[in-house]
Amino acid sequence: MIKNPILPGFNPDPSICRVGDDYFIATSTFEWFPGVQIHHSRDLVHWRLLTHALKETRLLDLKGVPSSGGVWAPALSHRDGLFYLCYTVVHQHEAATKDTPNFLVTSPSIEGPWSDPVMINASGFDPSLFHDRDGKKYWLNMVWDHRPNKHPFLGIALQPFDPVENRLTGKPELIFKGSEIGLTEGPHLYQRNDWYYLLTAEGGTEYEHAVTLARSRNILGPYEIHPANPILTSNGHPNLKLQKAGHASLVETQTGQWYMPHLCGRPLPDTQRCNLGRETAIQQVEWRDDDWLYLIGEGNSPANEVAAPNLPSHPWPTTPARAPFDSIQYATPRLPSTCVIRKPEKLTLQGSESLESCFEQAMLARRLTTQQAAAKTKIQFKPDSFQQMAGLVVYYNNHLFHYLYLTYDEEFGTCLQIHSCDDGTSSFPLAEHPVSVSRSELFFKVEIDHCRLQFFWSNDDQTYTPVGDELDASILSDDHGKHWGFTGSFIGLACQDLTGGRQPAEFDFLELVELQND
Repeated sequence: MIKNPILPGFNPDPSICRVGDDYFIATSTFEWFPGVQIHHSRDLVHWRLLTHALKETRLLDLKGVPSSGGVWAPALSHRDGLFYLCYTVVHQHEAATKDTPNFLVTSPSIEGPWSDPVMINASGFDPSLFHDRDGKKYWLNMVWDHRPNKHPFLGIALQPFDPVENRLTGKPELIFKGSEIGLTEGPHLYQRNDWYYLLTAEGGTEYEHAVTLARSRNILGPYEIHPANPILTSNGHPNLKLQKAGHASLVETQTGQWYMPHLCGRPLPDTQRCNLGRETAIQQVEWRDDDWLYLIGEGNSPANEVAAPNLPSHPWPTTPARAPFDSIQYATPRLPSTCVIRKPEKLTLQGSESLESCFEQAMLARRLTTQQAAAKTKIQFKPDSFQQMAGLVVYYNNHLFHYLYLTYDEEFGTCLQIHSCDDGTSSFPLAEHPVSVSRSELFFKVEIDHCRLQFFWSNDDQTYTPVGDELDASILSDDHGKHWGFTGSFIGLACQDLTGGRQPAEFDFLELVELQND
């Protein structure tokens, strides 16, 4: 059986591509660098993080993008020995208008090197590339309409694409305005039995999310909607483990079976907050005699487990709790800062800007993948100013985080403080009484138990003392606050020097242990 989610933690908008016996899924990374995670499987059961497509600064510049801006909805495809990757880099997304340049890169290998990005258009987001049987290629994306009294999700546009000149030709045609669910986005086009099938996401990427399927004999339409649409949704079933089901893609196995990876979310108990962000699950689907696609079984709700394909089992080595600092498990906000110096067993962070910054931060972080986890680190830091801080952070974005750090205070000397940021409003739970410490070399730990978060410190990694009271881990979620949130919680190491002096902190490890496989 395949247990869902297959890509736990922040891994939304899955685009799957099979090349021979290998399956690859590309997912959105938003403001995190490197961009576009690519996971690899040979059996659809076991997945490993293989690479990032946009892992060089020549390929991606996220400096200054807002939280949950950046890389949206990559679409991965392969034709004639070449991988194609389409994606949006969102520069601004919370106003009436949107700034959504769409790019294309190509590579003969999934591990690169990828070509320099070519900007294709900017009329909306969620681009994809369709390779027709006759050799023609077409570019699709949703179109954003900012005009008053218009629905902003105008529909799905299609336009011929010239792969030699890397540009669009002709005029865009609006081929699909969506179903009555609305908010039509995330287009993927497929061809089967002389039908063109258009798979889209609808309902918004929250609890009304859904997968819509439409078809036409003509690529330009008109497209008729599936008679039992939506073909996948969690909407109306609050007791399902997998909520927010939507934004999907399709793949056929070597043995003729079909599967549909899709976005999902797992809310914390007794809440509607998904602190792990939007994850990737997979469903088994089948084509029936009416030439429509259906979930295996009854209904259109996502299953927690589905039958694995008829393929040899192919497990991968597990990620160690103390992953080397130079491994691909780590990410940084917005850009690979020169203040982050990575060696396998030593991390040096030169103090940079605040955790609220959209520019340069000295932070290295790993995705949280379970709702119960513990993380710890060893830090060496000698602050001589209250504006110098370094420590362990549980971080959703620059509006939402809990941060235990070592700093300096004129009254207390070297001390511990906590900074919590709730929807952009800062608080300091230890108030005017930080915890004085006599050493500059300490161990920090955080324990997360669903909605509860507790920080600890130790001199010897044996006896740990709580720091402050329990904090609310649920605020670190997609669903909390007035800002759009599309990412997920990270465990990070961070260092700030607001004097501009770049006071360094050193970390010996970051250990992340999943206490329960949710």
